[in-house]
Amino acid sequence: MVRRVAIIGAGASGLASIKCCLDDGLEPTCFEQSEDIGGLWRYADTADCGRISVYRSVITNTSKEMSCFSDFPCPDNFPNFLPHHQLLEYFRMYAQHFGLLQHIHFQTTVHSVKKRPDFSTSGQWEVVTETKTGRESHVFDAVMVCTGRYQEPLLPLASFPGIETRFRGRYLHSREYRDTEGFQGKRVLVVGLGNTGGDISVELSRVAAKVFVSVRSSTWVLSRISSHGFPLDVVTRTRLMHFLEWLLPSAFMKRIRLAKFNSRFNHTNYGLASLQSPKFNVIINEELPFCILSGTVVLKPTVKEFTESSAVFEDGTTENIDVVVFTTGYGFSFPFLEDSVRSLFQQSSSLYKCIFPPQLEKPTLAIIGLIQLTGSVMVGAEMQARWVTSVFAGFNKLPPISRMMADISKKKQQLAKGPPEQVNMRMNFVSYMDDLASCTGVKPNMLWMLLTDPRLALAVFFGPCLPYQYRLRGRGRWSGARGAILTQRQRVLEPLRTRILEDSLGGSTGSSWLGFLALSLLLLPPFLLS
Repeated sequence: MVRRVAIIGAGASGLASIKCCLDDGLEPTCFEQSEDIGGLWRYADTADCGRISVYRSVITNTSKEMSCFSDFPCPDNFPNFLPHHQLLEYFRMYAQHFGLLQHIHFQTTVHSVKKRPDFSTSGQWEVVTETKTGRESHVFDAVMVCTGRYQEPLLPLASFPGIETRFRGRYLHSREYRDTEGFQGKRVLVVGLGNTGGDISVELSRVAAKVFVSVRSSTWVLSRISSHGFPLDVVTRTRLMHFLEWLLPSAFMKRIRLAKFNSRFNHTNYGLASLQSPKFNVIINEELPFCILSGTVVLKPTVKEFTESSAVFEDGTTENIDVVVFTTGYGFSFPFLEDSVRSLFQQSSSLYKCIFPPQLEKPTLAIIGLIQLTGSVMVGAEMQARWVTSVFAGFNKLPPISRMMADISKKKQQLAKGPPEQVNMRMNFVSYMDDLASCTGVKPNMLWMLLTDPRLALAVFFGPCLPYQYRLRGRGRWSGARGAILTQRQRVLEPLRTRILEDSLGGSTGSSWLGFLALSLLLLPPFLLS
């Protein structure tokens, strides 16, 4: 029987995992290699701190109501989109409120995780950790790996002839980027246009002589703010929109989606995306379109090669370049896992529900947070942890290996056929959350809710798919979930009450289902973002 659980990493996923273990009567021990909690969200001034860290100016792309832990709402006065230091403050509040810090061993690196000789019967693991005083061996009944997907910078220098042999300028991965210091007056080339590439390009455009962005595929640029001023995900990430996605033909959905993307500005005119593009990426950035319009950011095609002082692009144009910033993403690996275990999965889509390696004799290893969703990964990771600890504690069971393998194959086929922005493990937020909630026994029962609490049912269906919805029933039920759902609008508006005008906040600040319905119907096209 599982009792002692090792948790590797004390970021958002690790903190949620500790709490879920405690909720289900397990004994968690968390190992964190640094001196504090927060993971990549704990900003570091230098890139040589031994861990991945966000850059100085980063702000969350998902709003606080859609990103918080399911039984611990963000404070009312916190802004809707959090700078990294306020998100870290929220993590500290969460850890202190639930007494999580006492279960964390800081400045402790996990050196190896290996099956015990009797693993086929016991399911136990030998975990070797290393501190300043030496190494120590432990035995655990289960292991939760919470190191995330941002582990190893991908720097594909081989795809850029001349960058190492001829180019005399400076080049770096975005992992090394902290702020604009050292880029003043430079001609900068940013390679890649994801969320990070967009952020860095905009920020550098304020101090650099010129910023060029090499873009390989079509990119649609969205704003965090919906057309009515509410956070975009609060308006679009609803069960109503999810139902319409399921109901309407996919071709019709795609046309509406792209039309909505193009409603703010014509992406083709800006060189960003075409309606005819078979594959595309979606990023969040309010300022990039203006930077392109004002000429401080210039889009370019793929780089063909580098000379001593310039970049040659596939269209034959050449630009003098001083610094190259690669925003080419990250890979993941788990060097502490023994080869026989690590070989069972090369990506999260090879894991059952993106969590469990299905071929293990005992389901006592779980990978938490190795997902890409159309909503908050932190919320998804917490739901993963809730299901995992319920399995460890014996409240739920995994199906036979054959069924797990069939499910994995089916999900891979669905991703391959899905919208382009869902490729590379980018799964629909509501679908994934409901899937895990069903496994855990905490999925909202809409019919029962409609019969017993119509006001709540309408808020749950027409309003945003808040994390609190998964605390209404089942194990881990939270008595404050109903109130949190019905007052979310108040928490969205509260940080805006710094200057109240007569009509600016008119009407009820409650969570009237009529308000939810009106917003949903008025903003019907954005449902295709989810």
